[in-house]
Amino acid sequence: MAGAHGGGGEYKDLVVFLAAAGVVVPLFSRWKISPVLGFLAAGVLLGPDGLGRFSDVVPWLSVLTISDAEQLAQLSELGVAFLLFMIGLELSWDRLRAMRRLVFGLGMSQIALCSAVLAAVFMLMGQPLASAAVLGLGLSLSSTAVVLPVMAERGRMKGAAGRATFATLLAQDLAVAPILVSVTVLAAIAAGGAEMNAPDIGRALLTLAPAALGVALLVIGGRVVLRPLFRSVAKSRAHGGGQQELFVALCLLIIVGAGVAAEAAGLSMSLGALIAGLLLAETEYRREIEVNIEPFKGLLLGVFFVGVGIGLDLDAVAANPAGVFGVALMLTAIKAGLILGLARLWGVPLRSAIETALLLGPAGEFAFVILNTGLVEGIADPGFTQGVLVSATISIFTVPLMAMIAERLLKAAPAEPVPVPTDPAPQSGDVLIVGFGRVGHLVAEMLTEHGQRFIAVDSDVSTVAAARREGFDVSYGDASRPELLRLCGIDEVRALVVTMDAPGKVDEVVVAARALRQDLPIIARARDDRHAARLYALGVTDAVPETTEASLQLAENTLVDLGVPMGLVLASIHERRDKFREVFRAASPEDRRDRPTRALRSRQSI
Repeated sequence: MAGAHGGGGEYKDLVVFLAAAGVVVPLFSRWKISPVLGFLAAGVLLGPDGLGRFSDVVPWLSVLTISDAEQLAQLSELGVAFLLFMIGLELSWDRLRAMRRLVFGLGMSQIALCSAVLAAVFMLMGQPLASAAVLGLGLSLSSTAVVLPVMAERGRMKGAAGRATFATLLAQDLAVAPILVSVTVLAAIAAGGAEMNAPDIGRALLTLAPAALGVALLVIGGRVVLRPLFRSVAKSRAHGGGQQELFVALCLLIIVGAGVAAEAAGLSMSLGALIAGLLLAETEYRREIEVNIEPFKGLLLGVFFVGVGIGLDLDAVAANPAGVFGVALMLTAIKAGLILGLARLWGVPLRSAIETALLLGPAGEFAFVILNTGLVEGIADPGFTQGVLVSATISIFTVPLMAMIAERLLKAAPAEPVPVPTDPAPQSGDVLIVGFGRVGHLVAEMLTEHGQRFIAVDSDVSTVAAARREGFDVSYGDASRPELLRLCGIDEVRALVVTMDAPGKVDEVVVAARALRQDLPIIARARDDRHAARLYALGVTDAVPETTEASLQLAENTLVDLGVPMGLVLASIHERRDKFREVFRAASPEDRRDRPTRALRSRQSI
C-alpha cells in the first residue's frame, strides 16, 4: 500500500510551497518587502534553476525544491480567478457602469496604442508583421495578479490611481478573448496568403460568438440561481447545518464553475470568476462571502507568484543578460510612457497617471498565453519569442519595485486635489447597526429621520431579505467575526449599535468590535441589569437594559397621564437613567467612565 502512495512524493512540491509560504514570505514582510516579491523570490530559489540545479551534487537539496511546476499550474490559475472574483465583489454592475469611461476609453486605447507601437518596434528588430503583431498584442497587457495585490497592500486601490489602474486591467482582461481570436485570424491570413478573403476572415471572427453567448448565459444564469443558492445555505444554519463550511463550499463551486463555463466559451477562467463576483456584489451575502474566501485567495495567489518565479529561465538570463534586461527595460519604458500620456488625455491627475503608468509598464501573465498561442499557430519566431518571454518575466518581477518608485516620486511631488469623476464612493454609513429585527429597524428609521447614514448586518436571512425589500442597506453575516466588521467599515464608522436579543451574541460582537477600535462608541441592548453590568465590563459605551427601560417608560407615561408637567417628568426620567447607569458601571469589574462618549450622553440628557 505504501508503494501505491509513492511514499507521499506526489505531495512533495505542495509541501515545499507551503513551507515557503510559512517561512520565506514572513521574512520578507518583517523586512518590509512586498510579500508578492517574497513569493516570486521563493519560486526562483526553489525552482529547478535555483537550488534544483545543485541537487546532483547535494542530493538532499531535491527535497527542498519544486521539481514539477505543472502540479502547481492549476492551483495557480485558481489563484488569479479568486483575485478577479474578489474584485467583482467590490465592484457591482452599477460601479462598473460608472467606470465605463476609463474601462473602454483609457483601457482599450492603451491596448490599441501599446500593441501598435510595440509591434512597430519588433518589426524594426527584424520580425515579420504577423510575429510582431502577436508580440505587440501579448506584451501590451499587464499583470492583474501582481499589480492589484501590490496596490492593495499599500492602500492605493481607493484613490484615483487605483481606479485608473483597475479600469485598465479590467479592459485588458476583457480583451484577452478577442486578442486570441485575432492571433487565430493572423495565422489564417499568414497561411492563406492571397487566397484569404473577407468571408474567410468573417468565419474566423465568428469564433467570438461562443464567447459572447457564454457571457450572456453566465449573467442570466447567475441572476437566476445565485441568490437562491446562498439563501438556502444561510437557512441551513437554523437547522443545525455546518453553515460556514457550506458557504465556503458553495463559494468554491461558484468560482470554479463560472471559470470552467467561461473557458468552455473561449474566455479566460478569471473573467468567468469576475462575472460571478459582479453578480454576487448585488446580493446581501457579499460581505460574508468575502470573509470566507479571503484566505483561499491569498494562498492560491501565492501559488501563482511562485509559478512565475519558477518559470524564470536563469540560464537564458545568464547567456544574454544585456539582451534580456534591455528588452525588459525597453518594454516597460515604452508602455509606461504611452500609458502616462493616455492617462492624462483621459483626465487622470498627473500624480495618479505617473503611478498608473509605472505599475502597468511591465508585462503580464496573459503574455505567456498569447505568445504561446502564436507559437502553436506557427506565426511567432520560436527563438526570439522565448527570449522575449524571459524578458517579460523579468519585467513582472519589477512591479513591486515600480510601486516603491511611484511612492517616492509622489512624496516628492506636490499634492493634486483633483478627483477622477468616474467611480462613486462605495456605500458606507456613519453608524453600524448589528441586528435588524424590530429594535434595529426602529433605530434605522430614527437615524434616517435625523439625516444619519447607516449600514446594517444581521445573521437571519429572512430578516435581511425583508429589510432589503424595504430599501434598507442590510447585509447577511456574523458580526462577531472581526473580518466581517472590517468589511463593514468598523474603522470608519462613528458608532456601533448592537440590537440583537441573544445576550451571548451581543457579548461576542462587543468583544470583537472593542478589540478592533478602542475609541468607538458602542451602544448595546442588554437583557437585564446583570447583562448591562457585564456589557460595561466588556467595554460598551452605553448598555440599554430592556427591563429598566420598560419600567422608566411606564413611569413616564403614568406621570404625564396624572398631569405632571412633561418637562419635570423628562428631567426625572433622565436623572434616574443616569443613576441606573452608574449602578451598572459600579457592578462591573472595571469602571469605564472614561469612554469617549460624553458628547453622546449630553445629547441624551437634553
